[in-house]
Amino acid sequence: MEENKQEQPLGADTEKLQKILARAGLGSRRLLERLIEEGRISVNGTKAQLGDRFNPQKIVVRIDGKVVYTKDDFHDECRVLMYHKPEGEVSTLDDPEDRPTVFDHLPKPEHGRFIYIGRLDINTQGLLLFTTDGALANALMHPSYEVERVYAVRIYGEMTDEILSTLKTGVTLEDGPAHFEKITYEGGEGRNAWYHVTLKEGKKREVRRLFEAVGLTVSRLIRISYAGIKLDPKLKTGEFRELSFDEINTLRRAVGFKEIALVHNFEKIKPQRTASKKSPNLPEKQEGMRPDKLLKNTGRGRRSSKEGSASVQGKGLKKGGHSLGGGFKKRVTPRGASRNTK
Repeated sequence: MEENKQEQPLGADTEKLQKILARAGLGSRRLLERLIEEGRISVNGTKAQLGDRFNPQKIVVRIDGKVVYTKDDFHDECRVLMYHKPEGEVSTLDDPEDRPTVFDHLPKPEHGRFIYIGRLDINTQGLLLFTTDGALANALMHPSYEVERVYAVRIYGEMTDEILSTLKTGVTLEDGPAHFEKITYEGGEGRNAWYHVTLKEGKKREVRRLFEAVGLTVSRLIRISYAGIKLDPKLKTGEFRELSFDEINTLRRAVGFKEIALVHNFEKIKPQRTASKKSPNLPEKQEGMRPDKLLKNTGRGRRSSKEGSASVQGKGLKKGGHSLGGGFKKRVTPRGASRNTK
């Protein structure tokens, strides 16, 4: 692998190093700035300095001696997938226990990898977004942007006015105070009472822990919205689709990013359902009826070719997907739309 050892000119085609690497999905700018200050990042064989600017198409970057970025990783595009995660899948690329993962049924981008936005635990179903834009993923998950996440929750126990007030004003969890921005009753009673709750942060198992703190048990949890993007009621568990440009720009506006311009239409991917038969589907409609009734009425069959959808069999993704947790991984690049980041 050849490395360009020539000094990079300062011009319109250069960017700060931390911005280039954040867009590649290697971490937040703050984290990358700290790694630069610690002397752990080198560019074209030379130790990087905070404030260095480079042309992203003319560099080879190493972190702790490992190549994490090359010119082949640069691609000025942004793709976002909406995935209907079933219960029983873990939000990771490689699971040491060999359990099904959320990447197993996703396509592998020709030029890139998908990074999940806001993980869901193994027992939670619903909306999970993936993007090829690392900077966008980091911003949408960062608590400072206060991005709204909405969940449909089935609880067991008696919900009183006092408990409602406590959940809204806040309780102290082991990792700090937490509260719901909104709580609305959606129907049912006893063991089958449904609520919609809204959070503006993404602590681990936060919804379940908040209810446990007031003596209530969550028996079903479904994420139905993230940053203004609602789970498509046409998606059965295990299915995904590309977000439209309008939807992508909704996400970008939520964190103050500039909107993208249409370059060409994304290839339409409408795969057949690949999730376990035991994984229940989200209601076809989420308004006007109780979630428990809708869940019982959801069909479990695969989509027919008569519906005009081109079925694509999901393939295992051992390379190409990437969670922002853990170590650094070399990035491959996406396709779909030009973008201007914040």
